[in-house]
Amino acid sequence: MNKRTLLKAILAALREELQTFTRAANAARAEATDPQSRAENKYDTRGLEASYLAAGQARQVAELESAITAFEMLPARQFAPGEVIGLGALVELEQNGERTLYFIGPSAGGTEAKCGKREVLVITPQSPLGGQLQGRQQGDWLNLTRGVAKQRVQVLSVA
Repeated sequence: MNKRTLLKAILAALREELQTFTRAANAARAEATDPQSRAENKYDTRGLEASYLAAGQARQVAELESAITAFEMLPARQFAPGEVIGLGALVELEQNGERTLYFIGPSAGGTEAKCGKREVLVITPQSPLGGQLQGRQQGDWLNLTRGVAKQRVQVLSVA
């Protein structure tokens, strides 16, 4: 898989999400400042709730803008055979015959991007799985705990 193409797909997904949150933040801000949202009595909190929502969505917009900047600055380097997993690695795992692709990104964990016919999930080194993958290499086995179940997972490739 071409890592430059993957990074472009991740950036496209982040930009699309940014547009959605920007529209939502603008709508919530308009609702919060609308004269119709003014409290009619001490129990009317509609305007206050809209302002809280607008503030939360504005924070989300700022986080997405920061993530986009971080991904734009991330080099699309290839990992050499035997090199340990780190930031910018594309990792393929196999669990019970099922293969999954993960990209170790600087932020925006949970973002999904389609590259070719494959789905890639962005995880961060701070996530539980990302933390367990740090320092591992191709061929290593992991014992993951998901809920109460323990599962054995193999690192098939690191690119």
